[in-house]
Amino acid sequence: MYLRETRRRNQDGTVVAYLALAHNERDPDTGVSKARIIHNFGRADQVDRDGLARLVTSVSRFLDPAEAVAASVDGEVQVLDSRPMGTAWVADQLWQRLGIGKQIIAVAGRRAGPGRRVDPALVERIVFAMVANRLSPTPLSKLAGCSWVEHRVFIDGLPQVSDDACYRAMDVFLSTLAELQEAVFFSVANLLNLEVDILFFDTSSTYWQTETTDDALLDEQGEGAEADDAGRAVEAAWRTHGHSKDHRPDLPQVVIAMAVTRTGIPVRVWTFPGDTSDQVLLRTVKDDLRSWNLNRVIWALDRGFNSAENRRYLQRGGGHYIIGEKLRSDSAEAAAALSRPGRYRSVAGNLRVKEVRVGDGTAAERFVICHNPEAATRDGAIREQILTRLSERIAGTDTLPAAKRAELAGALRTKPAFNRFLRTTPSGLLRIDRAKARHDAGFDGKYLLRTSDETLSAADIAQGYKGLYEAERGWRDLKSTIDLRPVYHRREDRIRAHIQLHWLALLLLRVAETTTGDTWRNIRDELERMHLVTLATNHGTYAQRSQLTPRQRSLLTALDLHEPPRFYDFTPTAE
Repeated sequence: MYLRETRRRNQDGTVVAYLALAHNERDPDTGVSKARIIHNFGRADQVDRDGLARLVTSVSRFLDPAEAVAASVDGEVQVLDSRPMGTAWVADQLWQRLGIGKQIIAVAGRRAGPGRRVDPALVERIVFAMVANRLSPTPLSKLAGCSWVEHRVFIDGLPQVSDDACYRAMDVFLSTLAELQEAVFFSVANLLNLEVDILFFDTSSTYWQTETTDDALLDEQGEGAEADDAGRAVEAAWRTHGHSKDHRPDLPQVVIAMAVTRTGIPVRVWTFPGDTSDQVLLRTVKDDLRSWNLNRVIWALDRGFNSAENRRYLQRGGGHYIIGEKLRSDSAEAAAALSRPGRYRSVAGNLRVKEVRVGDGTAAERFVICHNPEAATRDGAIREQILTRLSERIAGTDTLPAAKRAELAGALRTKPAFNRFLRTTPSGLLRIDRAKARHDAGFDGKYLLRTSDETLSAADIAQGYKGLYEAERGWRDLKSTIDLRPVYHRREDRIRAHIQLHWLALLLLRVAETTTGDTWRNIRDELERMHLVTLATNHGTYAQRSQLTPRQRSLLTALDLHEPPRFYDFTPTAE
């Protein structure tokens, strides 16, 4: 099937061309191939060219990008190369819009100093390539990423790179980090009109598959992961053992902290030694953001950061907090808040809130009790399942010897769910503690918030705290979508640079999601269909972008980006 052009000469000598969609068929009697007209488009000078373009696009949907481009070229065509370009190109446009590339070039130029051979523009391209690789469907190591740049993706302005160049660029990038973080934050805030009155803060950790920590390296360099005179953490990301949020206490780790906005935009990421305490870590983070002169910030943190020292420090300089309180803790204030009578009022669907105050005068504490009826039903059902299983485990144990009962009780108490409701009688018999079960039912569907801010309503506090989900989602994307692990670096500065590259990747990812209203997985899967195809024709060698799909056009429109250039790198055939 092909587009056929026929010409007719008029009596006045003019020539008129007509276009038709034709298909050659062989005559069964004569064996001669004849053209059969399928559709007439009319005169060539009056044809609906937009309609032809739509037809070509429709047909191209059933071809791979290289075939689609080759089909549109006259003469003999040889496809030399075809590689995805859409994801990297869109990431590059957002990178430039946020001013990240410009800032790296400017700061790298100033930090280069006399006598140092640093090409700021090349550093910026290499740093972007490492960030773009984290956004690709298959994030790779620095070494494998070099082959990825050269053979498997199109990075504008960077045809190839070496692993040594990547490491040198990481060193320069780390020296620009302080200025870059502040500049990028205010650029993103202005672009997306961010509300930064509430910052959600959370921590996580990442581990190494090694058997030892970096103690030997610490001794060799004479530095340690300790606090300075002001009690702030020294940001030296040594791999040490600590409380693992990945449930791998057997492996050395570093701690990572992240602050995000209401919409999940990562403001900044910090890296600390694996055994850094939450108190020292939180002070460092608050002090670092103080220099940015944000007008008013309320910190939203989960209950793991709830201590009197942390709360007092967050209030320095007029700051405030919204912090989770453990319902089953030994806190007298929490117990008093939960025991206060009062009516709940409904906010935001099935969420109900009740505000109470504990204490008098300046020592009064403001609490908000949140209750979700659906969660209460779920919590009750889970408790009943636990009680049923516990009942089955202890059934018939009255006839066992005392030593066997004690052994079983010890095993059951290692399970937190069972330990809550297991009771041992004075005679050593195992029973379910029904009183504790009834007491536990009073917590169903509830969570307790403590705040120092007097301007926010109880509803705003409850809904604001739910924004911590955005920080948790950031950790999931950091560890899965853009693959924080495995980390092969050992040096402290390289570890920090590696994690900060992931911060930039998460930033671009979240900006794209916020702007389009779609997930990065869907965005990336569609953009990966956009290819740059290198062709060898009778006229020369050139690279051509594949036709945009309707979905790709809608993504570019939502991101307010123009279409990528259609042609690249034309090299005519030598005469």
